[in-house]
Amino acid sequence: MPNTPSVTFEGRILFLCDDPARITRQLEGGDFTLEQAGTLRDNVSTDEITPTTVMTVYDDRLGEFPYVGYQAGGVMPIGKGAVRQGGFAVVVGGKRYGKGSSRENSPMAELSAGIQLVIAESFERIYRQNAHNVGLLTSTDLGLVARIQRGEAIALSEFTEGHDELTQRIIRAGGLLALSKENFRGQAARPAPAGSDRPLSLVHKIINRHLVSAPWLAEDAQPPKVGDGIFLKTDWRFSHEYFTGMAAHLMHDAFGKPAPLHDPATIIAFQDHLTYVTRSPVHQKMGLVEGVRGLADGHDHFVRDYGVIGHGAMPGTLGSEGICHAMMAERYVLPGQVAVGTDSHTPHSGALGALCFGAGATDMANAWVTGLVRCKHPAVCRVELKGELQPGVHAKDVVLELLRSPFIAEGGGIGMVFEYTGPAVERMSVDDRATLTNMVAELGGFTGIVAPDEQTVMFLKERRGVDFELEPWMKSDAGAVYQHTISIDCSAIEPMFAAPGDPGNGMPFSRIGRAVPIDIAYGGSCTAGKRADFDEYLAVFAWGLKHGLKVQPNVSLYLQFGTQDVKRYCEERDMLAVFEQAGAEMLMPGCGACANCGPGSSTSADQVTVSAINRNFPGRSGPGQVWLASPASVAASALAGELITFSALQSRVEKGAPATAD
Repeated sequence: MPNTPSVTFEGRILFLCDDPARITRQLEGGDFTLEQAGTLRDNVSTDEITPTTVMTVYDDRLGEFPYVGYQAGGVMPIGKGAVRQGGFAVVVGGKRYGKGSSRENSPMAELSAGIQLVIAESFERIYRQNAHNVGLLTSTDLGLVARIQRGEAIALSEFTEGHDELTQRIIRAGGLLALSKENFRGQAARPAPAGSDRPLSLVHKIINRHLVSAPWLAEDAQPPKVGDGIFLKTDWRFSHEYFTGMAAHLMHDAFGKPAPLHDPATIIAFQDHLTYVTRSPVHQKMGLVEGVRGLADGHDHFVRDYGVIGHGAMPGTLGSEGICHAMMAERYVLPGQVAVGTDSHTPHSGALGALCFGAGATDMANAWVTGLVRCKHPAVCRVELKGELQPGVHAKDVVLELLRSPFIAEGGGIGMVFEYTGPAVERMSVDDRATLTNMVAELGGFTGIVAPDEQTVMFLKERRGVDFELEPWMKSDAGAVYQHTISIDCSAIEPMFAAPGDPGNGMPFSRIGRAVPIDIAYGGSCTAGKRADFDEYLAVFAWGLKHGLKVQPNVSLYLQFGTQDVKRYCEERDMLAVFEQAGAEMLMPGCGACANCGPGSSTSADQVTVSAINRNFPGRSGPGQVWLASPASVAASALAGELITFSALQSRVEKGAPATAD
C-alpha cells in the first residue's frame, strides 16, 4: 500500500469518542460523521489499545485485541475481535494518542485488525514512530475524515508531508526494516559531518559524537536540525521478555536466521516484567500463564542462540535479577553514552548524564543488526529546579508537580529532551535524579538527562567500583539554545498525589479535601524500587514502629526490590526486620504490580491503591483506582489506612489523634 502514489480506504471509520453508547453503535454497524461522533477521547494509551493481559501475543493474532482496554464513560465497550469484525480501516482519536508504554504491539494490533490509518489531533512520539516502523499510516489532519468517507483517494504525499526525510522514506518503503535492509545491511556506519561550533546542550553534544550519515545523504550534508530523522551509534541495546521474541521474529523475517548481529557483547536481554505471573490473578483467570511462558521461551532462545548478555528469572523462586532500567544504571551505562531499550522508561539512566531512550521492537531488531538506532534530532526543554525541597517532599513530588503544568498537559513536551538543572537537582542523589528522568515517559518526552557531576562519580564508584573521570565537554555550554524553559520553585512544592486515571492528575495532599481509604499500598517498580526509595520507606516505618503504628489491618502492603543489589543493600542495613514488623510483604525484584503481573495489583474495580509506580492509566495495575505518590507517602498511607503524607501523619499522632481519621 505505501508504495502506491495514493491510498483509498475501503473500510469504515471508528471514532474513539468518550460516549460508550456511540462506541457500541459503531461496533454494531452504525456510521457517524466527525460531528456526530461527539467529543473524541484524549490520552488514548497503549495500555488501553493493547493491555498487558494481551501482551503475550506478538503475531497476526494481535488483530483480535485492539482497544479491548479502551475506557469510555467508566466502561470498556470494545471486546475481543470487535474491530476486525466491524470492518474498520481508519481510527480517529483526540490529543496525545498512543501515550504510555512503548509497546509496538499496539500499532501491530491495529494493523492486524485491518486498520490502515490512525488520525488523531496529536500523537505520542514512540507510538507514532512505531506505527511508521510497521507500516501503519498516521495523520493529524481531521479534515481527512470527510474526504475518506466520500471515497476520495488520498495522495501518499499527504502522509509523508511534514515529516523529516528519514520518516518519509520509511513510510514510502512500508516500514523501517524494509528501508534498512536495502540501505544498511553489511555497510559500516559513516560518521556524520562535524556539528556546529555554536554553544550546545549536553544531549546535542552526545548526539554529535554518535551521529552517522544515512547512505542517501551527500558527504557534505548539513548537520541535522530539530525534527530531522537521524541514526545514532549505540553503546547499549537492551530488551525485556515482552519484546525480545517479537524483535527476534521481526529480525529473522527481514534478515534471515541466524541474523548477523552487530557487537553482541553490547546487547542485553532482561526477564523482569512477568516473573510473578503465577501470583497474578488476572493472568491466572484469563489463562495467560502459558502465553507468558511462550514469551519467556522466545526470550531465552534469543539469549542462547546469539550469546548475548542475559539477566533472567531467579532459579527456585519468583522474581528476577532486577528491573532492566535499574540494572542498566547500576551495571552498564556511563556518562556520555547512548543506550536504547524496548521500554518507555529507558530514560531512567539519563540520570547518569547519558542519552537513553525507548524504542519499539522493529527499532530494536534493526539496532541488533546494524548497531544503529533511529530517532529524531530533539528539541530540548530546560527544567530549572530552584530553591530547596521542603522536608517530606521528594523527587516523585517534583515530577507530579511538573506533570500538571499547563505546558505538559497541553502536550508541549512531546518528543522533547528534558534537561534537569538547578540547585535542587544538584543536591539530589543519582537515585532521585533517576526518578526525574524515568518519568519523562509520562511527560511525553523523548528522554531526560542530568549533567554528570561529583554525585555521578560517587555513584559509579560506590555501586560499580568504576573510577570515572568527568570530561570537560560533559555539560551544556553557556548560551546553549533551549526550545522551552520551565522554572519551578521547589520550596513551594507540597507532597503530591495523582488521582486515578492519569499521572497528570496531580494535586497537593492539602487539596484532596476528603478522606480516601485505601486497600492496597505498593512500593516498587523501576521508579520506586531503588536504594533511595527504600531509605524513604525505612524512615516512615521505623518512625511508625517507634510510635506503635503498623500497617492497618484492612491494607495490604507490598514492597518490591528493584534489583538484587537493592535487596542486599537493605539486608546489610537491617531494614528487612523493620519492614516485616511493620506489616509489609517483601517481594523479590521485578516489575510486578506496575505491569499488572503480581502482588500489589488490584483484583476488583472497587479497590483503591496508593502506589509509587510511574503511571496510573486505566487498567495499568488492575481494575481498581490507583493514586500515585512518593515512596514516603505510600508508606505513611499504609500506616493510616488512607491517603496521607508522612508529615501529616506525624502531626496527627503528635496531637494525640488516632493514626487513621476513622
